[in-house]
Amino acid sequence: MTVLKTSLRSFFSHKGRMALSGLAIVLSVAFVSGTLVFSDTLNKTFDEFFTDLSPDVTVGAAGGDEAQDTGRARTMPGSLVDEVRAVEGVESAEGLVLDQNVTVVDREGEAVGPTSGAPTIAADWGPSMQDSMDLVSGHAPQGAGEVLIDQDTAERQDVSLGDALDIVAVPGTYHVKVSGITKLHSTNPGAMYVLLAPEVAATELLGEQDAITSVYVTAADGVSDEELKQRVAAAIGDDYEVDSRADNRQDMNEDVGGFLDVIRYAMLGFAGIAVLVGIFLIVNTFSMLVAQRTREIGLMRAIGSSRRQVNRSVLIEALLLGLIGSAVGVGAGIGLAVGLMQLMNSAGINMDTSQLTVSATTPVAGLTVGVLATVLAAWLPARRAARISPMAALREAGTQGMARAGRVRGALGLLLLGGGGAALVAAASAGEAAEGSSFLGIGLLLTLVGAIVVGPLLAGIVVRVVSAALLRAFGPIGRMAGRNARRNPRRTGATAGALMIGLALVGSLSVVGSSVVASAERELDDSVGADFIIDTSQQLITPEAAAAVHATPGLEHVTDYSIVKVELTAGGESSEQEVTAADPTYAQDMRARTVEGELADAYRPDHLSVGESFAEDHGLQVGDEVTARFAGGDTATLTLAAITSEDTLIDHGAMYMSRETARAHLPAESMPLNMVMFATAEDGHEAEAYAALQEALQPYPQFEVSDQADYKQQFKDEIGQLLNIVYALLALAIIVAVLGVVNTLTLSVVERTREIGLMRAIGLSRRQLRRMIRLESVVIALFGALLGLGLGMAWGTAAQRVLASEGFNVLEIPWPTIGAVFAGSAAVGLAAALLPAFRAGRMNVLGAIATD
Repeated sequence: MTVLKTSLRSFFSHKGRMALSGLAIVLSVAFVSGTLVFSDTLNKTFDEFFTDLSPDVTVGAAGGDEAQDTGRARTMPGSLVDEVRAVEGVESAEGLVLDQNVTVVDREGEAVGPTSGAPTIAADWGPSMQDSMDLVSGHAPQGAGEVLIDQDTAERQDVSLGDALDIVAVPGTYHVKVSGITKLHSTNPGAMYVLLAPEVAATELLGEQDAITSVYVTAADGVSDEELKQRVAAAIGDDYEVDSRADNRQDMNEDVGGFLDVIRYAMLGFAGIAVLVGIFLIVNTFSMLVAQRTREIGLMRAIGSSRRQVNRSVLIEALLLGLIGSAVGVGAGIGLAVGLMQLMNSAGINMDTSQLTVSATTPVAGLTVGVLATVLAAWLPARRAARISPMAALREAGTQGMARAGRVRGALGLLLLGGGGAALVAAASAGEAAEGSSFLGIGLLLTLVGAIVVGPLLAGIVVRVVSAALLRAFGPIGRMAGRNARRNPRRTGATAGALMIGLALVGSLSVVGSSVVASAERELDDSVGADFIIDTSQQLITPEAAAAVHATPGLEHVTDYSIVKVELTAGGESSEQEVTAADPTYAQDMRARTVEGELADAYRPDHLSVGESFAEDHGLQVGDEVTARFAGGDTATLTLAAITSEDTLIDHGAMYMSRETARAHLPAESMPLNMVMFATAEDGHEAEAYAALQEALQPYPQFEVSDQADYKQQFKDEIGQLLNIVYALLALAIIVAVLGVVNTLTLSVVERTREIGLMRAIGLSRRQLRRMIRLESVVIALFGALLGLGLGMAWGTAAQRVLASEGFNVLEIPWPTIGAVFAGSAAVGLAAALLPAFRAGRMNVLGAIATD
């Protein structure tokens, strides 16, 4: 009980000094808790959405994954509904027409649809849709010229009753007006719904008059979903897929689960980085508090306190700090989750705060992370406090023996750095990405730990160099700032180490991102011969749009490019493959390198090319024959005409055949649509052809025309956006690191109160004192930046060499970014010193001198 009272008294007497450490815990736990609440809420939103849309049993056409991607929905005869309706245990059965390969365009030629990448769903306004949503304004569609749209899209895209729209589908483009607005019973995560009159939906969306895409079946009372599924499957045979509500929910969750898991684990990863940085801050805080309380602890030991009691006293303070900080962090995490939901809403993914989900595991996880991190971080300072002897403390000699410990630590750190460096070299030298990735992970871990361990040893050397280079101009004030930063290398190393982690990740990611962009630009320059690329990120190119491209004047040639699903058998082994089916002009548009044969020969009838890995695995050479079974078509014997190099970024490992070969072995209705198209202008008419292509595709805003410069810029922008998101998440760790600098300087000012008073007494002005503390902060920040950026560039270089096996061959060091981050670190150092410098400047000189 005495130890507890002592710990409580000490904790609350130093609560100001604990505040910044507590804030680091709050931020770290808030990120963990916020991530859990946000992902649980997102899961609940999708789960309720899927549940509301799924009937008891669904009947669909078979062979979805094995069929060629024609852009058309798989269909069934409408008469199937009556067959299903007659099955015992069926209360109702309704046919549904639904197509997701559509685009809605307003009369200004602008696409109307989701901004989040969610699908646009066109369906019939029949009983199945009416069970899932209500008509909230207007009237149901009557005939071919009217549609309903969902309320979320209408509000987001400013669509009103009576507005004219175009529906661009595979069968053609249809002109309609909005007759009504609907609202789903559950929260719509972001999809757009366009609902047509049932009597015309099949013709307009599927191109068939009496066709449906699925049958929604409701079970009679007393009949389970699984039982009804078995009855329906037995009645209609094996030509259809029959799924229960549970099956549909599992499939939908698998489709969305990967996306949700990426968000969840990525955010938890960044939260872990913030927790790691926070541990540095807490270790520093308690180490300094223990050092400042040396006399107090010595007195406690002199009057009978045991080492265990001293140790327990420090750990109890850490426990209190962890509990309070974690509790506040859990509450802040819920607020963070609400903020993330609002951010997702602005991005087009709808989330309702009324569905906010705080499971019991969230506060438990938050408290566990916060408390464990704090107690573990305080364990070393607590042990150090317990080893203080009463007489050594009373003589203020509690730092003896640190030199030897520093040498042992330095040797261990250099050993870890050497081992990590060797692993990074092995990663860079590995021939395959999988092998290189293993060495890369080991190298990252060892070099990070090694840099942390050796930090105090480097502090004396690097800080001295930085001080000599940057602080010389500030005269005696600069020299004192440098000496203060070198005074306690362990403290300086730990403070800079927290900043080092965040900046190492920033540096490595900037190197990887720049290298990826540079590799792509070189690949485009070396390989792409086409002047223009017609591309889409969401849909296959509809026949109408493809015809518009072919009819564009001023083009020397146009190349169609689609993917055909084929089962290839070679060397006695069969495997499912996706083969590029393109026109022979693709050999000009994409100058793919070969290790054997000529790529142009692969476009001859019943010929193909394969990648070198496939050829090696199956013992193939040019001239060998391969058996190909076309999904939805017949089986053919194809001759291997070329083996392509895989030392490429574009079409890495791709297989090629002509579209004529694909057409010869596939029914017309199974021929896939274009994924992308290429075009080359007539000599001297590039600008005119570019403008003509853009005009030809104006009615189809889902497809984008790019020349090579545009394509490079798009790729660069995509990488830049991804890096900006990562940098924003890393900012949390850097903020925590900045708090560490602030806390270190604040406690250092308290520790040096008497010294500061003496310097003020002999003539140091307040302005000079504040400048000295700011310069000390800048030196610490730049030390952390040098370590972090140096480590990051080593990581990024090794990662680029690993990616080189996948075609990313160019190493690009973004020196402007590295320089900006280094300069920004100095600014961070200045900002972190504002509060400690202000506090130091306000000290009463006589009071400071009298401090014991």
